[in-house]
Amino acid sequence: MNRAYKFRLYPNKEQRVLFAKTFGCVRFIYNQMLADKIKCYRETGKTLQTTPAQYKTVFEWLKEVDSLALANAQLHLQSAYNNFFRRNSCFPKFKSKKKSRMSYTTNNQNGSIRIERGKIKLPKVGFVKIVQHRAIIGKIKSVTIEKTPTNKYYASILVEYENQVTEVELQKFIGIDFSMHDLYVTSEGERANYPRFLRRLERKLARLCRKHSKTKQGSKNRERLRHKVCLVYEKITNQRLDYLHKKSYELSEKYDAVCIEDLNMRAMSRQLRFGKSVADNSFGKFREMLSYKLYFRGKKLIIVSKWFASSQLCSVCGYKNSQVKDLSIRSWKCPSCSVEHDRDINAAINICKEGKRITTVGTTGSNAYGEDVRRLQPIRVKRSLDELGSSRFYKRG
Repeated sequence: MNRAYKFRLYPNKEQRVLFAKTFGCVRFIYNQMLADKIKCYRETGKTLQTTPAQYKTVFEWLKEVDSLALANAQLHLQSAYNNFFRRNSCFPKFKSKKKSRMSYTTNNQNGSIRIERGKIKLPKVGFVKIVQHRAIIGKIKSVTIEKTPTNKYYASILVEYENQVTEVELQKFIGIDFSMHDLYVTSEGERANYPRFLRRLERKLARLCRKHSKTKQGSKNRERLRHKVCLVYEKITNQRLDYLHKKSYELSEKYDAVCIEDLNMRAMSRQLRFGKSVADNSFGKFREMLSYKLYFRGKKLIIVSKWFASSQLCSVCGYKNSQVKDLSIRSWKCPSCSVEHDRDINAAINICKEGKRITTVGTTGSNAYGEDVRRLQPIRVKRSLDELGSSRFYKRG
């Protein structure tokens, strides 16, 4: 099993220069190999297979950086290229030099990466000061060096260790329904009360962005304001991640199984025109945190189909009210049993019941209310090579 640890780095001046060279070389080799693949396919109709070593004879400055970093760039490109043919993603895009977030990945070979006395040994770079706030369990496989827009350096260390997770008996269940303003509402009636960090600093961000847009390009004042804008965004990100980690930890410690709806957050933000509110909540990131925190404790995250009518069903009698599809209806009265329902709490209770049914019956068959919940899985069809003839797949992003 693999697990990642992220630590802050404090490189000296020479190491920062070497990091900058490595970032540039990784970006260059990725773009060059992608351009050659496109050119080869246009001329011959075949896929070109190259390695970074073939480019070192022409571009000798590639020898100054870690060769494993260039090899990982090739693997990333090949992975993106394969995903395109499997219809999982769009065609690979060229990496931009103007992006301020940079990173590269290198592998551990024969102890080339190790931590000693508050420093981490990296290939070609040497020992870099690291703030290790917790112990690492397992064998180091690879390290990803990242530079943030605020000029901070981090190392994400991927380790491999034996799986010692023991599954627990599922007794305490809870259902979670997504809420635009509160992040989530539980089947027990509790609301997360998300602080909406982006909305709090929205005015400050707008003021700084206006000042930044009026400065001269290339001036020191423009760079200073850019740094201030990045600091505000970084503060929002850190506040959000801290909040999501605490909430997911609280749920994973208290309950044995968490039932959650399988929502497409990207489609929701586009279709409902709630992009900023949906992005500020980061419900997808919260689900990811909840998943691995429950897994490490031997517990389960139960995914309920997005086609399950959780908001329309009465949690008491099971009556389906199709009139509550309108999101503006926040509470409704069941025509069958005359019970008043809060839309979010009622949906969370139904999700919890459906999660319990899934653990006992399975994902096929009928649910508790006699409805067929089987859904056809999308058929994965490989992308035809003839589709690549269109020039729209080669536009630089």
